Amino acid sequence: MDPRYSAQDVVRCALCRDAVAPLYCNVCHTHLCGDCVAKHFSDKSKVHNVVPLEQFLSTLNYPKCPTHPTKQCELQCEQCDIPICTSCISSGKHIGHKQLEIFADFESKKEVLRRDLQELEKSIFPKYQESAAIIKTQKADQLKHSQKLTSELNIQGEALHREINTIIQRKQAEIDEMNAQHLAAIEKQEDETNKALHEIKQVIQDLKSLLDTSDVGLVSKYRSRIAEFRKLPHKLKISLPNLLRQKINREELLKQFGFLSCLSIETEEQGYTVPSPGAESSPPARPLLDVPRLVTDIPTTGYDSLCNVSCLSDEEIWTSGDNEIMKLYNLKGELLKSVQTKSGNDPKDIAVTRSGGLVYTDYGDSSINLVSGTQTLFSRLVSGTKIQTLITLRGWSPRGLCRTSSGDLLVTMESDDYKQTKVVRYSGSTEKQTIQWDDQGNPLYSSDGDKYLSENRNSDICVADRGAYAVVVVSAAGKLRFRYTGPPSTPGKSFHPVGITTDSQANILTSDWDNHRIHIIDQDGLFLRFLHNCGLQLPRGLCVDSQDNLFVAELTGIVKKL
Repeated sequence: MDPRYSAQDVVRCALCRDAVAPLYCNVCHTHLCGDCVAKHFSDKSKVHNVVPLEQFLSTLNYPKCPTHPTKQCELQCEQCDIPICTSCISSGKHIGHKQLEIFADFESKKEVLRRDLQELEKSIFPKYQESAAIIKTQKADQLKHSQKLTSELNIQGEALHREINTIIQRKQAEIDEMNAQHLAAIEKQEDETNKALHEIKQVIQDLKSLLDTSDVGLVSKYRSRIAEFRKLPHKLKISLPNLLRQKINREELLKQFGFLSCLSIETEEQGYTVPSPGAESSPPARPLLDVPRLVTDIPTTGYDSLCNVSCLSDEEIWTSGDNEIMKLYNLKGELLKSVQTKSGNDPKDIAVTRSGGLVYTDYGDSSINLVSGTQTLFSRLVSGTKIQTLITLRGWSPRGLCRTSSGDLLVTMESDDYKQTKVVRYSGSTEKQTIQWDDQGNPLYSSDGDKYLSENRNSDICVADRGAYAVVVVSAAGKLRFRYTGPPSTPGKSFHPVGITTDSQANILTSDWDNHRIHIIDQDGLFLRFLHNCGLQLPRGLCVDSQDNLFVAELTGIVKKL
């Protein structure tokens, strides 16, 4: 038996799920017992290659330990998410951590690869092909409609003869401009879709290569992009212009000539349903408990007022408050890391990036900063902490921030004269979108007070606007969807939203700190319930982990896990 896989006696047959599996199919990546080999070979769709498990294990390319180069990594540290060797364990750096056989982690990653490949080939790629076909049809329809407009324009011009030639030229120019806008919008959509198709093809090719490789190091480095590709391309929603002809009257020629209705180009988000085989990757929907259960209290130290909490993982949380120190705790309340802001100012808000870095807003020097070297225990021990200024604002100061599902940053900020507030989307340090006004030109947000925000699962942007006593929700395009000012059952009662987060069911949770409770509303603004009978005291910052557990930062210095 291969000493690198000492847990072989617990490997069960994938078919009968009972007997020990001493055999392995290299083609199907399936564990088998002797009795089930014949049944496995009955599937004639593949040319199977069943070998002893020991033989298969001997072909695997185990990675060398980066810390102890003479050793092979035989285990995977679950908390640090890195391969480790026996010397790593002896060093004491992974005491208390859960360790897996590296082959088990290899098998798990292979299963993720297979699921991603299946979803890309059978679901996502066909959807993109469908979108590309729709774009081609839209281009043809656009050309026909443009030709129709030009024809109608010429008929009207012939009736008006020489004295209207200048007007014909003016209107033709309008059509050409709209046509260019229309075509540019469609071609932009086509370029984006074709680019995504190309990327998906490349990912499919890479996944197939990874599935065929025995290089554990390469497979361990795989990071799934499936969530990115699930967001299908937006569908163009276009209101085509029309020429409304009038009876010719020379005295009022300009009025009677007619006008072109405005070209309207909008994007309509397409829904995507995750196929059932991939449903395992999302946490199951949890019912709202009649009585919320307090799982644990996590005490923090050094803050007169605790303000913010953000999950690094299901076991570790970042906190910040009324001083310049941001602190990483585990669920036992043990301090794992302390980081001082670059300027020495208090951080206004904190968030964790997709790679595990910590981002914070510095209201005092109008900057947004990234703390690296804090992602894992290994990086915290070895790499050290570095702070990089991502963005420096001019004329504005940042307040709340959050990370989006696509990896962008959303930041609330107020003008230096305290008269305006807006939400800005950044990709890296590049500004991509500004959200400030509704369709009537009125400000979406009040001009004073803290404004924390969170992206919902449906891509809505939810802002807890304390100055307006409301939760303001806009679409990803910045269109106002609704304002929540408290449940109908308590009209006139004060509502002071501060912290805000969302869960896997697209519910919105906001802390009403003066009333010592949390409001839960659905994605359309319907009030669902309060959380208020679990000893909450002045709740502020909120976040949820991957299992929809809620973490509440109380002003008192306690983080409650519910």
